[in-house]
Amino acid sequence: MKTPMSSDTKLTKDEECESVDSTKYRGMIGTTHLGLWYPKGTGIETVVYADSDHAGDYVDRKSTSGICTFMGCCLTSWFSKKQTALAISTTEAEYVSAGKACQQALWMKQALIDYDVRLNDVPIMCDNKGAIDLSKNLVQHSRTKHIKIRHHFLRDNVQKGHISIKKVPSVDNIADILTKPLKRESFNYLRLGLGMMEHIP
Repeated sequence: MKTPMSSDTKLTKDEECESVDSTKYRGMIGTTHLGLWYPKGTGIETVVYADSDHAGDYVDRKSTSGICTFMGCCLTSWFSKKQTALAISTTEAEYVSAGKACQQALWMKQALIDYDVRLNDVPIMCDNKGAIDLSKNLVQHSRTKHIKIRHHFLRDNVQKGHISIKKVPSVDNIADILTKPLKRESFNYLRLGLGMMEHIP
């Protein structure tokens, strides 16, 4: 297979079948001919990419967040996780993902202090204009007032200058690879953006 899953596949729950023990399959995920590349002399500039797949779960309609953190050109952490609350708009789903990215950025800033490295501002790359505007704007719009207060710590940290949130074109949002199945061209492009290279014998 050229990608982990076809972009046309829509998974749903089969209520009539037995549950599968997912622990049997965890070790099967991966590849033997690809690896992450960590070149010597990489800088410490840190950037976090955030994305979501709004209502991508066809069973409960919850969104999936994808976050990946880079130091220099090196991928240092990543995760893909279903959001706990139902997002009723793409803006909300993206805002929640950006909030998770903010948590990761703040953790990274704090961890680097132990090595006497202080980062002023960690940019979060987001491809949704509504989420970016919401993170910078104190005005509560009627279409966003349903977003839980706990997610607004993103806006608070933008205002304090701990992080910034910047626009990235959707095709270049590396975290997209963590939110849904992609067509082969997009998958390969974003996989390369993660720093995954074929092993050279």
